[in-house]
Amino acid sequence: MIKEINENDIAECVDVIRRSFYTVAEEFGFTIDNAPHFTAFATTQDRLLYQLKNEHRQMYAYYEDNGKIIGYYSLELQDNNQCELNNLCVLPFYRHKHIGKNLLEDACIKAKKAGCKKMNIGIVEENGVLKKWYVENGFIHTGTKKFDFFPFTCGYMEMDL
Repeated sequence: MIKEINENDIAECVDVIRRSFYTVAEEFGFTIDNAPHFTAFATTQDRLLYQLKNEHRQMYAYYEDNGKIIGYYSLELQDNNQCELNNLCVLPFYRHKHIGKNLLEDACIKAKKAGCKKMNIGIVEENGVLKKWYVENGFIHTGTKKFDFFPFTCGYMEMDL
């Protein structure tokens, strides 16, 4: 079941985000030393709480029947009827069970209800498997940018809603 989170869920969501993104860090050799701003290392309770309370991001989690959170995403509403999908993730043990696709479909529904016409995402450009997954789910690749503080290239994608 997917539902909106509240402050009481923040700690569990941080854990899900960090554990989920850590597999990418391991695969590509990112560490807290060479990529301290990467999601696996930079996501904190304070940061998520700030995004929830001050940035008014919409945050949703995928809950197992027992109430355990196993997936997460947030939407940041932007100008020009656009939004950015952030931190879509599923715990490694639960991957390949269509949970990510369910989260993405839910994000599209919520974004449309909020008046968004386009959804943007940023990914690790070198992660070909993830890029292919987003393309298969309706996104198009729009460009890349290299930042000094990341040991990877940021890829940008978008989808018309």
